[in-house]
This record gives sequence, structure tokens and C-alpha cells, in this order.
Amino acid sequence: MDQAVVSGRPLIIIPAWNEQGAIGAVVGEVRESLPGIDVLVVNDGSTDATAQVARVAGATVLDLPVNLGVGGAMRAGYKYALRRGYPVAVQLDGDGQHDPREVAKLVAALGSSGADLVIGARFAGAGSYSVRGPRAWAMKFLSATLSRVTRTRLTDTTSGFKAAGPRAITLFAVDYPSEYLGDTVEALVIASRAGLRIAQVPVSMRPRAAGEPSHHPVKAAIFLGRAIMALLVALTRPPLDRVALPPPIPLPNLQSDKEVEA
Repeated sequence: MDQAVVSGRPLIIIPAWNEQGAIGAVVGEVRESLPGIDVLVVNDGSTDATAQVARVAGATVLDLPVNLGVGGAMRAGYKYALRRGYPVAVQLDGDGQHDPREVAKLVAALGSSGADLVIGARFAGAGSYSVRGPRAWAMKFLSATLSRVTRTRLTDTTSGFKAAGPRAITLFAVDYPSEYLGDTVEALVIASRAGLRIAQVPVSMRPRAAGEPSHHPVKAAIFLGRAIMALLVALTRPPLDRVALPPPIPLPNLQSDKEVEA
């Protein structure tokens, strides 16, 4: 990978594992909503046609030889973004739940709030997305605890819709957990301990375009246990040596593009 600096527009990173049923439409919608933007699909060891479908749709595809999970795929994506000089990297899921028209809102918040990492939050006043039972309890517990850790109010700490500025990209390219929920819960702890500022903006989430959501009570209870375990691991994890983070730099303003809806 070379060190060429890109034009200043964000990089969209989509981690994908066996998402052939949705990835083509997701990439197509991103390219339609954000003309000219670069889209990187990290093919996380898929055994189906995810990589081929993503390429046909117009994405650059980074193929991982084995399945590393969302955390491992995103670390590869952040390394790609860092080596090519992207000022912002935005994570979108490959199942179609995230609306790319909301990307401008996340990128704008990076600049207006001075944050290094902005979360697209489902439970912050936008949309009608809801959860219940053990899964809802876990999310509320995680949000309350991580709000204290990060010293800012967070309502959706398991959201995979995030915009990372230069300092977060530099950190996550080196230190990004691959364990279950590490890409959300533990990543926030790592970012906070490294001195990064975290913020959130309300976004609407959509139903999955493919695959099956896990709303079964047993699966929800398992999620609760794993979520609490992930948080405990994150909080007891010994901090690594501080990564040399770059100073803040001016960020691109997608909101000024006429073809992009804010």
C-alpha cells in the first residue's frame, strides 16, 4: 500500500462477511448518495460471492484470507485509510441498516463538535428503532457506564455507524480490538483512554436488507452476558503505550455538496 494522500473526501469502510444478498445495493446506494466518494469493502473471509458483488457495484475490495470478525476487518480498513491519507473514515454495515445520507451529519459533527469519533446513535431522538428485553437492558447498562468513562452522554454504544477523524484513524489502525463487541464497547474505552473526544448524533436505522436479526429471547440473554463481559474486559485491559496522534486538521464538509442530503 502506498502513502499517496487522497483528495480530502472521507473513506467509507464496509466490513462484510457473507453479505452477497445486500452488499451490492449498499455500495450502490452509497455511490448514489455520495457521488465521487471512495468505498472500501473489507471482505472478511466470506465464503459466498460478497467480494465479486462488491467489485461489480464499484467498491474497492480488501480481501482477508480468514474471518477476523468486525473488529479485525475494521482495523484493516483503518490501516488502509491511514496509509492513504484519508482524513475521515466512516464505518457502514454491509446489511443495509445504515442510511448513507446520514454520513454528512456524522462528518459535520466531527468538525462542529471538535470530536475525534462520532457515533450515529439509534436512541437519541431520531427514527423508531427499538429493542426490548435483555438486549435493551444491556444497551442501557453499557451506555450509562461508558457515558461515565468517556465523560459525555452516550445512548447507543453498540452502534456500528461511526465517523473517525485523523486522530481516531491513527489510533485504531494500531489498536482496535477484534473480540466480541470489541469494535464498539472496547473501542470507545480505548479511544477515551487515549484522550480522544467522543460525540454522538441521532440517526435513523433501517431493517436489515438481508440476513436475520437476533431478537430471540435466548439470544438476547446471551447478548446481555457477553456485553457485560466485554465491558469488564475493556475496563480491566491494561493501557498500551500512547500512540503518537496527529494534531487536529480541517475536515471535509460534505454538507456543502449540493448533491448530498444532510
